[in-house]
Formats: sequence, C-alpha cells, structure tokens
Amino acid sequence: MKLIRGLQNLKNYAGSVVTIGNFDGVHIGHKKIISQLVKKSKELGLPSVLISFTPTPQSFFSREQASLSSFKEKHRLLSELDLDTHLIIRFNQAFSQLAAQTFVQEILLNKLNMKYCLIGDDFRFGKERKGSFELLQSLSKDKGFTVKETPSILCNNRRVSSSAIRTLLKSGDTQSASQMLGHAFSITGKIIHGLKNGRAIGFPTINIPIQRKISPVHGIFAVTIELDGATYQGVCSVGNRPIIGGKKTLLEVFLFDFNQRVYGLEAKIIFKHKIREERNFADFKALKQQIELDVQNAKDYLTN
Repeated sequence: MKLIRGLQNLKNYAGSVVTIGNFDGVHIGHKKIISQLVKKSKELGLPSVLISFTPTPQSFFSREQASLSSFKEKHRLLSELDLDTHLIIRFNQAFSQLAAQTFVQEILLNKLNMKYCLIGDDFRFGKERKGSFELLQSLSKDKGFTVKETPSILCNNRRVSSSAIRTLLKSGDTQSASQMLGHAFSITGKIIHGLKNGRAIGFPTINIPIQRKISPVHGIFAVTIELDGATYQGVCSVGNRPIIGGKKTLLEVFLFDFNQRVYGLEAKIIFKHKIREERNFADFKALKQQIELDVQNAKDYLTN
C-alpha cells in the first residue's frame, strides 16, 4: 500500500475508487467498507484510495477523545487490507474552511478523478460538516461518478463504531471491544527507560510510550506481549502512578519469567482482561503486595 502524506504530494490520477474517514481502530465496520471498495477497485480496474486526516477533525476542534490506534498502528492495520493508496490530508485551519462541494471538485474529482465513492452511513465532511451522502449523490449525476453508502453493522446487538469501542474499553470490557474491532485491542511502541521504581520492589517493567494524548484504556490488565519474534505474558499498568505523584499517563509491563535487556525494541501489548482500576497506596510495601495479587490474577486468567 502506497502512503501519500499531504495533498502537495498527490499527483493527478487517471481514475480511482475512494473512501473517506478517520478509521480509528480499523474495526469490523471499517473493514467491511474497505473490502467492498477493494472489490469495486478490481472490478473497474482502478486503484483504491483511502483518505484519512491528521490530526482528526475532533482533535483539531478541541474535542479531544481517546485514540484506538496511533497513526503507525492504523496504517499497519490498513496495509493488511489490500488497499492501493492511503492518502493522509493535513487537517488545518485552511482545510477546515473548505466547503464540502469544493472538496469534492478540487480533490476527489480534479486530483483523484474519482469514479466511485463508498462511505459509511454516518460520514460528514467539509466546512460545518455540510457534506453528506445526499450531497455526493446529487453531484454524482453531473460529475460522472457513482456513490454508495454502507449501512452500519451490529455486533452483539450494538452498532459498531469507534466511539462504542472506546466506551467498552473505558469500562474494562476488552472482550466485547475486541469483537467489534475484529482483533484484540493492542498498543505498540518502542521500549524506553523508565524510573526503575518497579525494579526496586522486585517487579522490573518495560516501559512503552502510548503515542496518543488520551489512552483508551486505564488500569491494571492481564496482557500478552509480542517482542522480538516471541510471545510472553504479563501484567500491564496504564496510569499516572499516583504513589509518586505522577501526572503523565504511562504504560508499564511486568513480564513473567523474563530477564533480558530489550531497550529500543518494538513491543506489542495485547490487552486480554482488566484486573482492576489504578489506585493509590500508602507506601511501596502496600503496592508490592497488591502487585503480587495482580500477578497471580493475571496468571490465573491467562492459563485458563
């Protein structure tokens, strides 16, 4: 899959099939849209183009929300779906003022020469979110393209959406979230040095930057870890570490039966089960006692 960063790097296409959205988490609803787009791409003999935005419109307009996937994680998930091109548009002040009809004409038609467009049933675009399926449908008649709308899909009698998955993760329901995603929720990043407080109480951890302003998970979890071609088990803490007055949300993992130097390596933390919420402790002795219980709970869950 070809990655194009910014409209300035986009060359005019002879024709294309297009979908547009944030695709946060690349859940089963997104995958349905992309599967249909790829199928139409092959039928028409035209390249498939997925358009997403950075930052997201919500973030740009200070409606910050937890991200299910970092840019790197999202691009990696998309690259597994047989798309031809991922176009990332920089969402800035100038772009936010672009009228929906102008976006269609200048980018989708003039640049991409769009012949087919597939969008989700809740998609809106353009200044003041005035762009819709109905607008695309009305323009298609004179502009020579076809537009189709994909209805939402249900999982466990609930509409699949990124916001629904965020709610499930916030409540600790990793299993239902994974069903909506179509894959287990995970966070990937390179291992960095921490403060080594865990080592001092007998629980050395690996530390990974979360790479998002707001984490969709918070608390203590049983996890598996993919690292350097092997899979391990462990306990993961995502939180602010109140015992030391922490402010920044950090991700730390204690791996069972592990004693290697792995700084700089990339690790994938796969969230299996929430054990408890993060809380403060009177001292490190009390924290150590709780971690011992967390480790046992995680081992019990992961071995059953």
